[in-house]
Amino acid sequence: MRNDSRTLPDPLGGLGLTPAQAVLYTTILRLHRASPAELAAATEHPQERLGEQLAALVRLGVVDQRSGEYFARHPAAALGRLVAERLDRLAAESRQIDSALSSIRELMRDYDAGHDLRSGPFPVEAVSGADELFESVVGMAVDAPPLDVCAAIPDHRTMVDFARRYADTWVDAQRRGLMSLRMIVPVESLSVPGLAGKLQELTAGGGSARTLDRVPSWFFTAGHDTAGLPALWGGNPPDHGYKCYFVRTSVMVGVLRSLFEELWARAEPLPWAGSADGVVQVLRLAAQGMCDELIARNLGVSVRTVRARFADAMTELGAQSRFHAGVRAARRGWLKEADR
Repeated sequence: MRNDSRTLPDPLGGLGLTPAQAVLYTTILRLHRASPAELAAATEHPQERLGEQLAALVRLGVVDQRSGEYFARHPAAALGRLVAERLDRLAAESRQIDSALSSIRELMRDYDAGHDLRSGPFPVEAVSGADELFESVVGMAVDAPPLDVCAAIPDHRTMVDFARRYADTWVDAQRRGLMSLRMIVPVESLSVPGLAGKLQELTAGGGSARTLDRVPSWFFTAGHDTAGLPALWGGNPPDHGYKCYFVRTSVMVGVLRSLFEELWARAEPLPWAGSADGVVQVLRLAAQGMCDELIARNLGVSVRTVRARFADAMTELGAQSRFHAGVRAARRGWLKEADR
């Protein structure tokens, strides 16, 4: 009996049974029920040594104890439950491993940040000229697509240059999946000829843009390893001949990305984006001097709908009157048509 039982400890060990417990369990299975004395005789072990092992089998749920005897439960139920518990533990361990693997990239960035911090001066590359600046970003996107670019642009002149000379290249990179672009621009820059159309093309290709009344400084981040800084914080690139610095360190990039996300959360969507088109339409027509009835006829809606949209505009803009809503809408650029 002992020799036959030795073929089972390994698979049972995978369910949490020790070799001695596995031998004892298979013995109980064959006897179906037995007293401690009978089990001691069958396994050729002293009875006093079996007490702890029998108690463990009862705790595992594979053996029952009644009236001083031990009964084996049906293996399909008893071992099936152990298998299910083991699978649950393995699934939990697998999820923990997956979580650890997913965090490796972040841990590597933390390591690189600490290495950068301790290794001395940050690597800095000077860039001069608008062509070199705008084309360098696209070049980085080509080298490592898709490049996650976050750009804050505070001045009217940079947006003029972007719309006239560089927007098409960036829009094309966005459409081709080379770049994932988010931009924060001053709301007044929406008056730049042709810019609204370029921004619409950009967003149609998967990019995003938002506006602020005032953007604190020009800067950008490209991925997690490169950031662009102006010659003077708070300054505008054109004021310094587009001289700027590429800083290639994860510490600086992390700081600027955090600043960008804070600004992004405060920024407003483009005026022609989203579900507020009807609200924008009534505000634009009202700014042209139209009354409610004329606006309704122009849009093909009822006067009641026009007035409801005015109410929505006042709520959205936090305005106390239609006039106040018009002023705030103008500041956000809502009253300008998106030109191409």
